[in-house]
Amino acid sequence: MRIATGPVPRITRSTNYKWWVFASVALGLYLTVTDQSGVNIALPRIAQHFGADLPAVQWIALGFTLSTSVMFMPVGRLSDIFGRTQVFMLGFAVFVAAALLGGSAVAFPVLIAAKILQGVGVAGIEANGMAMVADIFPEKERGKAIGLYMSIIGAGAVGGPVIGGTLVSLLGWRSIFAVSAGVGVVALALAAVVLRRGVSVENRQPAGTNFDWTGAGLSAIVLICFLLSITNGHKLGWYSPAIMAGFGIAAAALALFIWWEGKASAPMLDLSFFRSKVFTLGVSARFLSFLGGSAVYFLMPFYLVQGLDFEPSKAGLLMVPGSACIAFWGPFSGRLSDRIGTRWLTVAGMALCSIGMLMFARLDVDSSAWEIVVSIIVEGTGIGLFSSPNTSAIMTAIDSRKFSVASAFLNLVRTSAGLSGIAIFTAIVVFTMASQGFEPDLSGVSESGGNDVRLVFIAGMSRAFVVGAAVMVAAMVVSLMRPENPSVLDEG
Repeated sequence: MRIATGPVPRITRSTNYKWWVFASVALGLYLTVTDQSGVNIALPRIAQHFGADLPAVQWIALGFTLSTSVMFMPVGRLSDIFGRTQVFMLGFAVFVAAALLGGSAVAFPVLIAAKILQGVGVAGIEANGMAMVADIFPEKERGKAIGLYMSIIGAGAVGGPVIGGTLVSLLGWRSIFAVSAGVGVVALALAAVVLRRGVSVENRQPAGTNFDWTGAGLSAIVLICFLLSITNGHKLGWYSPAIMAGFGIAAAALALFIWWEGKASAPMLDLSFFRSKVFTLGVSARFLSFLGGSAVYFLMPFYLVQGLDFEPSKAGLLMVPGSACIAFWGPFSGRLSDRIGTRWLTVAGMALCSIGMLMFARLDVDSSAWEIVVSIIVEGTGIGLFSSPNTSAIMTAIDSRKFSVASAFLNLVRTSAGLSGIAIFTAIVVFTMASQGFEPDLSGVSESGGNDVRLVFIAGMSRAFVVGAAVMVAAMVVSLMRPENPSVLDEG
């Protein structure tokens, strides 16, 4: 069975076909990353347009993240059953339709619904992008390919706020959705031409494979209850009945999910993945790295704008070197891991991240821009050295026919770790401020209170970064414990 009918384009017969596949996937990835960060920049204007308060506006980002997280695993499993290309392109179609709906929304609930729907489309795109890249490149080049894949994420993180901010300033917030829809159509057309062989049909699961609806439902309950509880714990109180009930339901559903996946004939998540030390320890290190790293990207903007009273434009520029380092070092570490292996690069990356976190912990109200930039460069370099080799090791440890569900699981680890980290580090800062008699809310940093409130906020931020450094050290130890995947060196 063929993916598309009609004559086979010259592109698919090219010796550089893998790079055409990469270009198609990279365009989709860049679009989703820039769209997410661009919409975040537009949130104040959206709130003003609809007259919505901050808790309501936060649901634009939270609803998107929840739907993406919940759909990652089911979409990954469907991709392995029915084909990656089909689900990848369907994800683009949903993304474009949701962008058009959001851009034309006349009621705030419609906009939230559009972002939730867009999250479903992004799950289809991101769950398959890494899988197709890992599959189309030979194993001896997999580190290089994944490194370039990570560089696209870094480039999108740099470009998103710039592109989004420019569009909002010149054309209004609706223009972000319009541009996303337009670029999405171009990306969908490119995928229709390029993704015709070698990345989907040959790696389908055997005919007749069933979809695990029970596992999908249980995983959705786990994620919804856990993510809602951990993102609202510091507001409602960690020991409040609602939060405790949420964590309790999540734990019970997780136990049922593990039991069911162990007995299901066609499980959504193949628990045999975790028999591999390379996979298990690699995933654990990935979770810890995103858990610790979330402190930087969440707390630093508050420190720069509210703590040091920098203009948002200057604060944004100071954050750029971190993303640029990820984009630069990702391909380098990926290529190097193809030659020397993955373990020591991941250890070195987490060591640098630990140092960077301790440098952040030393920042105060008198820190110069150069001190901040150097800290961000050290941390960004560490992430760049770690991410590509770690991901390459994980993907090499599993059967290529299950790349989509594995890729989806890795994306789920990223989003859940990021949200968990934000909740934990916010709680540390809030507790520090409340213990000194200040309003336990990060917005209090920008309100009246003189220099004292800034000093207390920065003290709490320093404690958070010390905890972040400890998390990065834990990730370094886990990476050190991970055995080298022998096939990487054998192929090199």
